[in-house]
Amino acid sequence: MKSTAVCLSAVLAVSLSACTRIETGEVGLRINFDKTTDPTERLPGSFNQTVVGSILTFKVQDVAVGVDNMTPLASDNSTVKDFDMTVVYSVNPTAVSELWTTKNRTFHSVSEHGGDILLMQNYVALSARNAAYKVARGYESLKMSDNRPQIEQQIRENILKTLGEEKLADKISVSQVQVRAITPADVIVQSANELVRAQNELKTKEVEVQTAKKEAERIAALNANASAIGYMNAMANLKIAEGVAAGKVHTIVVPYDFKGIVNAK
Repeated sequence: MKSTAVCLSAVLAVSLSACTRIETGEVGLRINFDKTTDPTERLPGSFNQTVVGSILTFKVQDVAVGVDNMTPLASDNSTVKDFDMTVVYSVNPTAVSELWTTKNRTFHSVSEHGGDILLMQNYVALSARNAAYKVARGYESLKMSDNRPQIEQQIRENILKTLGEEKLADKISVSQVQVRAITPADVIVQSANELVRAQNELKTKEVEVQTAKKEAERIAALNANASAIGYMNAMANLKIAEGVAAGKVHTIVVPYDFKGIVNAK
């Protein structure tokens, strides 16, 4: 009995070790011993023996593809220095067999972690790159960052349009486009900084001119009414006289050309 139990345990261990379990977010395909592909997709949670043949696993949910180091042309004919984005897409689980067996293998890639096959990742990346170059042409280089949400939406719409034209709309869905970086060309940034500096200098000069005009108007007004100056001098002397009479003024500064009479007590 013990030997039988040991044998059963050994057989069970070998069986489990020769099985592949399909994880959540994955789909499996069996490759038969004759190298043909079984068209039936293996769904998440299933155990599939690999004693005869093998199982390929495909990540189908929330596949992220980075499209980096693009240099699209803006509407002002300047070349964007750097344009980076990430596209998130999913594959219809029921379309895995068709995509794997009918599409060019260069359209796919392999995950760096886990070894899952990323169906159509290279194809989506190429479609996203083409869409980004097309959309960027409608914006000035310095205004792209301010219009990031619109650019992301338009890129996604262009990718979906391409998928529809290739009859892939029911097999691949794009859930998100995120533009991570937009860097204008150095010459554009330099020109913008110089423009801001020139505008600030112009505003400063305009203030200086306005100040000078007001001062000139003040002097002209005084010169145009000379009697006003005499009146102001007379009023000043009157205030001094009143102060002396009231005993509030004890010291008077006399001009060097003073010709009047001062009664000092």
